[in-house]
Amino acid sequence: MDFELTDEQRLIRETVRRFAEQELAPEAAERDRAGRFTPELINRMAEMGFLGGPIPREYGGSGLDYISHAIITEEVGRADSSLRTTLSVQVSLVALSLVRWGNEDQRRRYLPKLCTGRMLGCFGLTEPNAGSDPASMETVAVRRGTGWVLNGTKTWISNGTVADLALIFAQTDKAKGHHGIAAFLVEQATPGYATRPITDKLGLRASDTGELILDDCSVPETALLGSVSQGFTVAMSALDNGRFSVAAGCVGIIQGCLDACTEYAKTRHQFGRPIGNFQLVQDMIARMAVDLDAARLLVFRAGHLKNQGVPNTVETSIAKYFASEAAVRAATDAVQIFGAYGYSEEAPVARYYRDAKVATIYEGTSQIQKLLIGSHLLGMRAFT
Repeated sequence: MDFELTDEQRLIRETVRRFAEQELAPEAAERDRAGRFTPELINRMAEMGFLGGPIPREYGGSGLDYISHAIITEEVGRADSSLRTTLSVQVSLVALSLVRWGNEDQRRRYLPKLCTGRMLGCFGLTEPNAGSDPASMETVAVRRGTGWVLNGTKTWISNGTVADLALIFAQTDKAKGHHGIAAFLVEQATPGYATRPITDKLGLRASDTGELILDDCSVPETALLGSVSQGFTVAMSALDNGRFSVAAGCVGIIQGCLDACTEYAKTRHQFGRPIGNFQLVQDMIARMAVDLDAARLLVFRAGHLKNQGVPNTVETSIAKYFASEAAVRAATDAVQIFGAYGYSEEAPVARYYRDAKVATIYEGTSQIQKLLIGSHLLGMRAFT
């Protein structure tokens, strides 16, 4: 078992960290306060090859392994979780779904544009009445002529109002449950497709979030991704990739908290000495360090399995569950260490605190991750 990064992976980490510190981090707090989505920074990440990460070179990607993809996602997440969200959706949920499930025409049509940032994608699964239980989705797709007509609403969709391409899941036959779900590639200009922004979020304020409204939205048969009965499988495989990148982004939050707290604990004085001298401050910092190592290793284990092309749903769920909960712990302790300054926007840890929480909710709540892990260990399905 080799715990060392390759020379290429170390170079990627150095390059991405330098880029993130110079171009992403300096105005992250200002973007967050303004709730400003920044397309120019997405374009810069595309120029650096981040949006093409593990996408094969033949489709315009960077052809990187999954450990390298995790490193990129971690470093972007350390600088700005809002930008990391856009990166995760673009690569893990949309582009990788096209790599696995798309036909050659679909791959050639969309992947080069997604990898270069000429097209942004979003993942339309969640609905007002269907979150953890996608089989209860109310969006429907009905065959009409040589295509399909979609009706329904998707909500809490990252990149929702800025996406040029939406991966939409719809029920074609409610009697079939999961087996009736199909996946469709819907372009923004399609008649009957509209969006509505969602604002005033607790965190990830500089990321775009919206609703997708499908009102007699007509798409051709060529918009179908996979077969009619494969939609649920497409969604679950996408979430395996999405949870991996969320976990990696959470490692970045923990690293950011640890960096900020170690520096602050050395320079902030109380009772005539640095607060880092106090045992209870050291206790919180030590826990961050342990959580950081554990979360990163769990992410790398899942990435190694992905590189091998073997099933990794459970390992990815473990990584996502642990890393997201650890990010919340780290951010909570970071605010405590900074005291009143941590409770204000004067310190970066307030933003870490707000951004960390959603990672325990989206792409499968912590409770769903525990049910997936428990079902695997017990051989007893927790879901009906």
